Amino acid sequence: MINIDPSSYPYPSRRSTTYARNGMVATSQPLAAEAGLSMLKAGGNAVDAAIATAAALTVVEPTGCGIGGDAFALVWMKDTLHGLNASSFAPAKLTPEAIKAHGYEQQMPVHGWLPVTVPGIPSAWANLSKRWGKLPFAEVLKPAIKLAREGFPVSPTISHLWHKESQLMKVVLTDERLKKIWFDTFSVDGRIPNPGDIFSSQGHANSLQSIADTHAESFYRGELADKIDTFARETGGLIRKEDLARYEPEWVDPIKINYRGYDIWEIPPNGQGLVVLMALNILKGYTFDKRDTTDTLHKQIEAMKLAYTDGQAFITQPDHMPYSVEQLLAEPYAASRRADIHDQALMPTVGEPSKGGTVYLATADNEGNMVSYIQSNFHGFGSGVVIPGTGIGLQNRGADFSLDPKHPNYLQPGKKTFHTIIPGFITKGNQAVGPFGVMGAYMQPQGQLQVITNMIDFGMNPQTALDAPRWQWFGDKKIGLESELDTNITHDLKEKGHDTEIATDPTIYGRGQIILRDPETGVLCGGTEKRIDGTVAAY
Repeated sequence: MINIDPSSYPYPSRRSTTYARNGMVATSQPLAAEAGLSMLKAGGNAVDAAIATAAALTVVEPTGCGIGGDAFALVWMKDTLHGLNASSFAPAKLTPEAIKAHGYEQQMPVHGWLPVTVPGIPSAWANLSKRWGKLPFAEVLKPAIKLAREGFPVSPTISHLWHKESQLMKVVLTDERLKKIWFDTFSVDGRIPNPGDIFSSQGHANSLQSIADTHAESFYRGELADKIDTFARETGGLIRKEDLARYEPEWVDPIKINYRGYDIWEIPPNGQGLVVLMALNILKGYTFDKRDTTDTLHKQIEAMKLAYTDGQAFITQPDHMPYSVEQLLAEPYAASRRADIHDQALMPTVGEPSKGGTVYLATADNEGNMVSYIQSNFHGFGSGVVIPGTGIGLQNRGADFSLDPKHPNYLQPGKKTFHTIIPGFITKGNQAVGPFGVMGAYMQPQGQLQVITNMIDFGMNPQTALDAPRWQWFGDKKIGLESELDTNITHDLKEKGHDTEIATDPTIYGRGQIILRDPETGVLCGGTEKRIDGTVAAY
């Protein structure tokens, strides 16, 4: 074989938008997309394809998701949009007092057992399959089990992220037993896999088989729950099998705003999709002629800063929020926030409404059904805690809880925290336009805002909407800009008071997928992310 560098791309790469008629899967790893497509070809629907893809992603992209993470889904089925919230809640023993007893007075820890909350991914798969799947649940998980059992060649961007996370785990996992188990689980012959190296996990395959055979009952009330409970008791974890047994996902009504004639849909809080809608609500008071101008980007950035500041202050489990979704999306409130935007970059502050890393995938079938699905460990490999012999790495979603009793997101047992992962969906005139999403922690609403406006305001096709250079707000007046952006715009944004930096790591600027459907012909049109090993599988 020729000696090649799999991580070097010195010349611009142009991807074309993918068109198909019978079915489509867009996600961040080719083998996972093929797993989903195989379900469509076997007679399954968009839900079967989404589950198969999601399960495969826990194998081939462990840097972003795993069996022990959370999930959200928007499902267009029989001309209606449905929402599934399979996010986690705090175990009964996870209290502010317990956290402070470990020396954390001001802020939740990010790694180790303490930020671990009850995972929702297996229940998401099982419940989606039970409600809408056409194929047997065990059949849908077969591709993922095969990938884990027989192994797969690691893709380039995943290898890069894997190496990056391994260096972090050497530092943050202070418990030597937890550190050894992590490296034993995610190494090949004692080293982190490079691009093209074959990685397999018999433990992961066995866990997926157990979930398949029991319709996920083993994870919450069976052998896998017992293994999680036993290891937690042995190594200082606070999660118990009673917490797992209590878990059920929630079916929710999606929330929306109308933007330039299109309805943009998100999962309601505790997810941060509300941030996207608040920002779009602000932006629809403007008219944009071109995307790549200083004025357009300045207004987009300022709108996102205001919406995100409100989101971080107000979003949590709905019954703990100081303001309702309706109050935060009210037109007068959007107008008041729009009035805060001026010619110079602002230092965002919380508004006052009137009283009253993640992986993303999109699927579509030839019956008009479509799924927007996202699942996550939160930070890369999550907490770093791996249950021995199972391949199950546990997420660290609890890191987002507040330890301030006055904050709406204050930690309480049984409570769901502010959540970063957000699937999106577009409709028009009660017809599905399609699913979209941009994974990447706090970049997600920012990426969604940019791809939505790219398509609706500037007429970009899905692939171009994803390829366009992005900005990211990091806090205060600090923004990051991808290097492809015109240098004159970068200069002008600095003149407006933005503290700018040029991106050096494209993977932190979001990794998205889009599928659109023509209601007249049924033709599907898909785009995939250039910033990771994305692909659109279709037929």
